[in-house]
Amino acid sequence: MSSVRAMASTRFVSLFNAKAADSTKTLARAGWSVCFRRNFITSPSRLQSCMSAWVIDQYGTNGVLKFAEEITVPTVNSPSEVMIKVHAASLNPLDISMRGGYGAKFLKLRRDPMSVMDNNNDSEFPLILGRDVSGVVVDCGSEVTHFVPGDEVWAAVPPWKQGSLAEFVTLTEYEVSQKPKLLSHTEAASIPYVANTALSALVNAGGLCRDSSSNKRVLITGGSGGVGTFSIQLLKAWGAHVTVTCSQNAEGLIRGLGADEVVDYTAEDAHEQLGMMEKFDVILDSVGGETEHWAMGLLKPWSGAKYVTLVTPLLFNTDSMGLLGGMFQTGYTLHSKATQNIVSSGVFYRWGFYAPDGPALDEVSKLMDAGKILPVVEAQFPFTQVPQAFQKLEQGHARGKTVVRVAEEDERQAEELVQDSRTESEQEVQETAKQN
Repeated sequence: MSSVRAMASTRFVSLFNAKAADSTKTLARAGWSVCFRRNFITSPSRLQSCMSAWVIDQYGTNGVLKFAEEITVPTVNSPSEVMIKVHAASLNPLDISMRGGYGAKFLKLRRDPMSVMDNNNDSEFPLILGRDVSGVVVDCGSEVTHFVPGDEVWAAVPPWKQGSLAEFVTLTEYEVSQKPKLLSHTEAASIPYVANTALSALVNAGGLCRDSSSNKRVLITGGSGGVGTFSIQLLKAWGAHVTVTCSQNAEGLIRGLGADEVVDYTAEDAHEQLGMMEKFDVILDSVGGETEHWAMGLLKPWSGAKYVTLVTPLLFNTDSMGLLGGMFQTGYTLHSKATQNIVSSGVFYRWGFYAPDGPALDEVSKLMDAGKILPVVEAQFPFTQVPQAFQKLEQGHARGKTVVRVAEEDERQAEELVQDSRTESEQEVQETAKQN
């Protein structure tokens, strides 16, 4: 049995031991109380005006990342907002792209629609990157009903908002979810953005769900990254048959996550191997490029099969052609490809996009606490080493996620508490076995 499945069994033991679960909750609250008391007495927005964050003041390579200690704390300005003390964040390929200016025109418009009349090209700076967050609620708007200060939460930060590589972040309550109880903040921070992206692609574009995925055949290209490793587990939890392409040295990880078939995409006969398999109902493509040309033929013709790609030209087009020209070209490209494929083979061609969705993360949280989905963290870095974390991500060939521990002391305490509860649970199981 692989180490991944061994981790799953440990989580099952902890989950079904009620006493350990109660102990974890009590200790976690106690740990939060120490942290909260040290920093704030009431709302932090009223007692602390500045925070530390990693920012960029211009677009470029890793050298544009700067550590700043005088960034204004993002206060609660809307009745539906919650303010979160960040314990951990994680990096995604999008962060590297945004650091270089990818999507700048479209995202600037999304942040401020009036910026279309603004000739100031630097109005979005200083910009904080980081799309994943796990932390603790410290302040709530007057109409927030699902959270109170002290709740441990996780969320994916939309690209048009200030990110999570900071001490605090503010989001609407609809973008936030209760953190899985059995995950540390470091583990939890590896999930939200890839979960929301995968769910949007598989459900909204791919037409799959918990009740319709049984025995469906799904191909995931480039499956060893964050979206891939999450999608494999989600689809297996839903009962789908999953085939994955990845490099040979990632095969052990991918099989450990439950993939039914794995194909080394670097092999000379990779396309032939896939072509000999039974046709697929859905393809989730996270590679793009030439993949579209050979993958379409792997789908079941005239049966409602869907090809969903995460590699779309929207932001590239708006960057290079301007907002109006870029959106027109993007719409034309999508319409042309969709029409061509539906006419020639009855296959639906669709694009998958990230969509912020707190309620969707609620369902993911249940699966994670049940041991159905496990976090895959490849590397961890302290908050002081964010540039090194970016360098790690830029090396490519990811095997899961790269996580940044923002609140180092708080996260260490939380991990110790979770581990203590797991140890206590295992000891009680052993004692019960001896007595029987």
